[in-house]
Amino acid sequence: MAEHPAYPVGLRLADRKVVVLGAGQVAQRRLPALIASGARILLISPEATPSVEAMADTGEITWSPRPYAEGDLADAWYALIATSDPDANARASAEAERHRVWAVRADDADAATAWTPATGHSEGVTVAILTTDSRSRDPRHTAAIRDAVVAGLRDGTLVAPHHRTRTPGVALVGGGPGDPDLITVRGRRLLAEADVVITDRLGPRALLAELPPHVEVIDAAKIPYGRFMAQEAINNALIEHARQGKSVVRLKGGDPYVYGRGMEEVQALAEAGIPCTVVPGISSSISVPGAAGIPVTHRGIAHEFTVVSGHIAPDDKNSLVDWASLAKLSGTLVILMGVDKIGKIADTLIANGKSPDTPVALVQEGTTAAQRRVDTTLAEVAEAVRTHEVKPPSVIVMGEVVNVGPAPAARPGTPTPE
Repeated sequence: MAEHPAYPVGLRLADRKVVVLGAGQVAQRRLPALIASGARILLISPEATPSVEAMADTGEITWSPRPYAEGDLADAWYALIATSDPDANARASAEAERHRVWAVRADDADAATAWTPATGHSEGVTVAILTTDSRSRDPRHTAAIRDAVVAGLRDGTLVAPHHRTRTPGVALVGGGPGDPDLITVRGRRLLAEADVVITDRLGPRALLAELPPHVEVIDAAKIPYGRFMAQEAINNALIEHARQGKSVVRLKGGDPYVYGRGMEEVQALAEAGIPCTVVPGISSSISVPGAAGIPVTHRGIAHEFTVVSGHIAPDDKNSLVDWASLAKLSGTLVILMGVDKIGKIADTLIANGKSPDTPVALVQEGTTAAQRRVDTTLAEVAEAVRTHEVKPPSVIVMGEVVNVGPAPAARPGTPTPE
């Protein structure tokens, strides 16, 4: 008898009874999607994994802690048969057949009336992959196809011709610490949909080369300021392009709200009546130390970490940082934008009680191919910056966590102070 392909269909299970037999790893993977569908789920199994048990404890499913019994599938619309007992699975599958209940069987897909496709989601689109015959029914194969399609939808490389989606207004996108792979998938998709990209120098520059030719890329540092302050000019450029009906992405390094002046731009757009979407980014304050082998917290060593801007010297009247209090903390201190002020910062911390021997790491161009790390101490950090010609952008990490990982010499390409 010739094998026929499965007929694809989407089940609307909201407020409809679904029976799940077995509460092991298969059920643990399948239950979240069934819960999200709004189904009334009855779980039947003598035991459950901790994750599945938690779903029952929170009321997301109803759990009957017993083996399968004839009649359990009565009035069900759909069933997932995934017990560890092949005989119980066979009997449940037969009951599903008699009651015309669509059922998936984990241990023998060909003996069931339905198959579970490899599924993925991206911005309102569900991708479901089914193979056409038993010879190609390899779950790794279908999962790989699903992942490729979903990845293409998310990063904008897979877009139907003449149906390119556009997000109206402005998207404030955190580009991450520098490595183009560390931008979020949502940020990458919005870049692919943009008409105009206004970028900072710390944004992931490699992504700009991937943009289609029609996209206008504007370097925020080169916007004519005239009678405006730099930030005001950037705000006006965002508003002007958005009012022309264009999809605008404001691409920033790190996270828009971590010393990125993101809220100033959001406020300006709100006052102008321009819709704005904020896409968080991976902050360099955590990711750059991590890329250099430094955990900002570590059990038994640092239970806290503090992120500080060093762009204003401690003795400047405009400084808002309480350096004296920071000197008394025992955790990790992460300083951004502090390379040129590090001498005064170190002196102030030492004067307020921080040990001159406190380990310090300077990580320049973190997460990029040009990344390098210089290890020193608080007393010698200013000299290390001069000796090794450390330049911005660099993240400065102070605390015992600097010495937690392998010695810097064990990491190829890592300079150490002379």
